[in-house]
Amino acid sequence: MPLSKEKKVEVSEGYRHHERDTGSTEVQIAMLSERIRHLTEHFKVHKHDHHGRLGLLKLVGQRRRLLRYYRRNHPAQYGEFIKGLGIRK
Repeated sequence: MPLSKEKKVEVSEGYRHHERDTGSTEVQIAMLSERIRHLTEHFKVHKHDHHGRLGLLKLVGQRRRLLRYYRRNHPAQYGEFIKGLGIRK
């Protein structure tokens, strides 16, 4: 399930570079992290939703690739960024 418009604005506020920023790496990772959290809670209730679980695995892989890119290009900010998101890595 996609994020609501209000939730997207709330999530992106802390990571965007300008008012209409939706494509920067930080914002994309934050959005994916929020969707992953939402789906993780969904699977606690709906244990047999195997198709949804496949989508979750794809989101996790996409976030991992973006994090690898971010770590390679912004090594100084990487540690603080993942702490802010609550990602253990």
